[in-house]
Amino acid sequence: MTAQAVVETNFPGMKLLGRGKVRDIYEVDNKLLLVASDRLSAFDVVMPDGIPGKGQVLNRISAFWFGKLSAVIPNHMITIEVDEFPQAARAHAETLKGRSMLCRKAKPLPVECVVRGYLSGSGWMEYKERGEVCGISLPKGLVESDRLTGPIFTPATKEEIGSHDENISFDRAEKILGKDMAGRVRDASIALYEAAAEYALGRGIIIADTKFEFGLADGKLIWIDEALTPDSSRFWPAAGYKAGGPQKSFDKQFVRDYLLTLPWNKTAPGPKLPDDVIEKTSQKYREALRIITGKDIS
Repeated sequence: MTAQAVVETNFPGMKLLGRGKVRDIYEVDNKLLLVASDRLSAFDVVMPDGIPGKGQVLNRISAFWFGKLSAVIPNHMITIEVDEFPQAARAHAETLKGRSMLCRKAKPLPVECVVRGYLSGSGWMEYKERGEVCGISLPKGLVESDRLTGPIFTPATKEEIGSHDENISFDRAEKILGKDMAGRVRDASIALYEAAAEYALGRGIIIADTKFEFGLADGKLIWIDEALTPDSSRFWPAAGYKAGGPQKSFDKQFVRDYLLTLPWNKTAPGPKLPDDVIEKTSQKYREALRIITGKDIS
């Protein structure tokens, strides 16, 4: 491999608040520092091997979208420039460069906000069984990867690492969040998706679906976590799109496809990944970054 994967960080002088599937979260000067590692999860299990450069790709794509779509709804990003970080963080600039984001603190809402413009993944599985997705009835006769007549909001619960998130109806989201807040995050999610999907399509990428997270900062709703990355979205090359089956992808689908060839029960620990799978996945992530932002991680 041309680079070493960063699968875990430990920074003296900064308080580690927790580790997600990909991000390590620190507190510094009453702000959050999100560090995107090169960890990769598939089927909600973190793989033992990292994907070199993946964290930098995720961080730069998130920063791009947070900047581009800030007029739709405010977000938590302050800066990704390490020389603008507090001193305690600047001491670790070599590791942090390109893969970290200084953010405002927010109280996360306990629902994941998924928007689907195409029928794929768990949405396709639900449709095959019941003709609906998250309680939303869809027309008969749709095939896998079909474009929907308009984007739909299909929320999900947030589960612990290693557990599978559960798709829920909007009614249940209202019970969890309250009617007003559920409506606000639905409207914000669809507005963000529509703006991003239009831009991406102009650059040759279909955003089939994506996941947003929101939180409250000083009592106001803001967009948090990550923004329209290959980890939180399905990116398909528009040139090869054809409904009726799975699509080629810019995300970790390459890893998922490999894992499905193994006698693995989708529970931890995950199997080791071959070098060629790691390399191909790294290339896919970097290609998505170049197409969306016009830049690479180097």
